[in-house]
Amino acid sequence: MSRKRAGSASRGGDDLYTVLQLPDNKAAAAVGLAANSSGVVSVPTVVLVTPEEIDGAAAQTVDYTPPGA
Repeated sequence: MSRKRAGSASRGGDDLYTVLQLPDNKAAAAVGLAANSSGVVSVPTVVLVTPEEIDGAAAQTVDYTPPGA
């Protein structure tokens, strides 16, 4: 498993940002669940998608009705 880590501190609402390169979304969810289960930290997970994945998503048909429509 290839891992690249980068972190930076801030003084706003979030104290630390970490970027991990993991093999798949399931592994990313596992890391977030493990950290959150400690009760010491709250780890939101953001999935980054490739341009090819966006192209594939844009080509899909979605049946969506906005609220109030």
